[in-house]
Amino acid sequence: MKMSKSNWVVAGCAAAVLAINTQGVFADAAAGKGIYEGVGGCVACHGLSGQGDGPAGMALNPKPRSFVEGAYIYDTDGDGQPGTDADLVNVIKNGTTKYGGAPTMPGRADIPDADIQAIVAYIKSMKK
Repeated sequence: MKMSKSNWVVAGCAAAVLAINTQGVFADAAAGKGIYEGVGGCVACHGLSGQGDGPAGMALNPKPRSFVEGAYIYDTDGDGQPGTDADLVNVIKNGTTKYGGAPTMPGRADIPDADIQAIVAYIKSMKK
């Protein structure tokens, strides 16, 4: 089958959109890693590898969530699917107490929304 010039243009545009979206996801996760390990403070409890084994997390009960397992329990937006990006954003921003959880996960409303989105991208990238 021979493709017309207009089909090539459409295919090229689709490929460009996919490339941009893919680069954006990786860029967000890379930025999220820096925030997770730095100003976000996530690493203290959740650990470098995201297994909930950070130095401060060892003393907590319940233990911090393992992002490697990716088993999330909070459905903060009531859509019937715990662990969506929106749920993770809400938990990071508001803490778990607001959703019936322990006070050991404090809210971080001080972190800008774009940075929280980047943290979520990084957290999701840890799942094995």
